[in-house]
Amino acid sequence: MGFTGTDKYIASKELQLAVNAAITLEKPLLIKGEPGTGKTMLAEELASALGTDLLQWHIKSTTKAQQGLYEYDAVSRLRDSQLGDERVKDIRNYIIKGKLWQAFQADKRPILLIDEIDKADIEFPNDLLLELDKMEFFVYETQERVVAKQRPIVIITSNNEKELPDAFLRRCFFHYIEFPEREQMLDIVKVHYPNIKKSLLDQALTSFFQIRDVGGLKKRPSTSELIDWLKLLVADDIPANVLQDKDAKNALPPLYGALLKNEQDIHLFEKLMFMARR
Repeated sequence: MGFTGTDKYIASKELQLAVNAAITLEKPLLIKGEPGTGKTMLAEELASALGTDLLQWHIKSTTKAQQGLYEYDAVSRLRDSQLGDERVKDIRNYIIKGKLWQAFQADKRPILLIDEIDKADIEFPNDLLLELDKMEFFVYETQERVVAKQRPIVIITSNNEKELPDAFLRRCFFHYIEFPEREQMLDIVKVHYPNIKKSLLDQALTSFFQIRDVGGLKKRPSTSELIDWLKLLVADDIPANVLQDKDAKNALPPLYGALLKNEQDIHLFEKLMFMARR
């Protein structure tokens, strides 16, 4: 059975095809797209749809590829040896399994999420080439080879902060999540707020896409920020006509802090709205 989205996740036809193609080819699925377009949530909902476990490896600027395999805790072993702990006789007690090792050992084929891979050092993707390709690695401390019981379904996300190496890209199936059009956005919102008033939703979407269309914004509001904004509008019972207010003194929509996240964008939006109303 192919992935078609879930009750909580609206997947476009193109995204559905990409997910199912990557599973068929047994290749990592590399997902790019604007922040807040549901890249991480895709892995969560895919695990839910397949009824399997999700292992999440969130990448930071300091993350090393080795940490995904295993780490040897030499400091703890030294401390235990000073205390006369019997555990020091078996080095395996100090091997900390990483997310790849956990995925390789899973009895049921899991989803492995490598989240925001572009945050790490440029060599990070290349350091994982062999392990993701051969689905095995060697533990030098114990002289054992760890081989995957079955290939996990690997989802890799990127926000395009860095270019990824060609050798790494060759081993992935790639998909870019396009920003949803208005009709798809309606479907996404209704998943979160099925009982929202139509008048409020229509006007909120109009205001949202007007903001996104403003040229020169440093950061355009994302899907997740729209969901947050609607939550505030509903919680404060903001009527739809407030969003239609054309008074120059009310150029910014109510609770705009959920949509615009820096002062440059706020000043730009205010200036453009003021010029348009003169």
